[in-house]
Amino acid sequence: MTALMAKALTSLEKPDAPTLLFRLSVGVFFIGGFLTSSVSLLVPQLKLMLTLDYAQAFLVQLAFHLSYLLFALPITAFIVAAGYIRAISLGLAVMAAGCVALAVAQGSLSFALVLGALLLLSGGQTFLQIASNTVVTVIGPSRGAAGRLTLLQGFNSLGTVLGPLVSAPLLLAQVDHGHEWRPIAALPFILTALVTAALGIAYARHRKPLETGRLDTEGQDDGFVPTHALFRVLLESRRLRWGTLAIFVYVGAEVAIGGLLPSVLMRPDRLGASAVTAGQLVALYWGGAMVGRFAGAWGMRRISEARMLLWVSLGAVVCTLSAVVLPGAAGAIALVAVGLCNAIMYPTIYALALPEDARAAPVASMWLCMAVVGGALVPVVTGMVADVAGLLPSLVVPALCYVLIGGFASICQGKRA
Repeated sequence: MTALMAKALTSLEKPDAPTLLFRLSVGVFFIGGFLTSSVSLLVPQLKLMLTLDYAQAFLVQLAFHLSYLLFALPITAFIVAAGYIRAISLGLAVMAAGCVALAVAQGSLSFALVLGALLLLSGGQTFLQIASNTVVTVIGPSRGAAGRLTLLQGFNSLGTVLGPLVSAPLLLAQVDHGHEWRPIAALPFILTALVTAALGIAYARHRKPLETGRLDTEGQDDGFVPTHALFRVLLESRRLRWGTLAIFVYVGAEVAIGGLLPSVLMRPDRLGASAVTAGQLVALYWGGAMVGRFAGAWGMRRISEARMLLWVSLGAVVCTLSAVVLPGAAGAIALVAVGLCNAIMYPTIYALALPEDARAAPVASMWLCMAVVGGALVPVVTGMVADVAGLLPSLVVPALCYVLIGGFASICQGKRA
């Protein structure tokens, strides 16, 4: 018995590389979710503080997601040349710097500085988006890799739920009590900077035991992916082309609804909630995604991934349009319920879109990560429609996005392309 306890204590003190990586990855996925949902609250905060229209306010999401298009290729090249762990450490450092810059920009009430800080912050996020998901699968036994990723996504969802609960009272308090700036509003981003800096140091300290997997760079000594390879993989796979579009519109729809939800809940003809209460209720939207992720994983044991994706995309269309036409709490609940439909979309689209040839997976993965730029463009279009036609009619834009996702699911139900 004593020997077993000693062995257990030794494993806690010096965990193997997969165990150590998983523990650190929990923090990375959690803080990424916390930050994403907290940034979405900047849309109603800055709209009211700086008297912006919806299109201008959604430039927050444009800046926060644009880096996936601008920096995905050079970041992928860096990962190929330097390895996963160096890339994650650098990404966390960039995120910490971006959080500090965002806190300073908020205090200055300069919209331009806020957008610049968000672009820096999202550059760090792009490092993590491309490197973290892959490294968890290549370090450790291949069996159980999907389970590890699913569990880590659960921690990401937990972060998106806690983000509004913690950040809304800090970010939106001045909206309910006049438009005077309060330094406490910067606290969520200062705390995030401390956590990401600590995680970056931890990865750097344990780099040698963790750096056990690299992308295959055979024939690419400089670490860069040939341009012709990028486009050949995309052009040769119908599912990858549609999957890239599906990721684009999915992230765009999710971000657009998350940004508009507080404003919808504050409307007198919906809930008439205060700014802080509406911001905290957004946690239900992200919480639906967390619950739905685990429910979806269970359901996929009985139903094909493509069929389930089709069902939830149709459900999202119905819920979004119901939020437009149903008055009072019914409309508010319908919009919040879209989060439940969103739960399985990203990982399912990602998995269905990858080509069958494993050699094409790294390039295909980069295309899918670049498609996250939909979170920058679709919300701006939605905001423009809101300014012209009204807040509720603008929800038709994300509804159309879900229709396209349903089209991708229908293609995947047929013959594999």
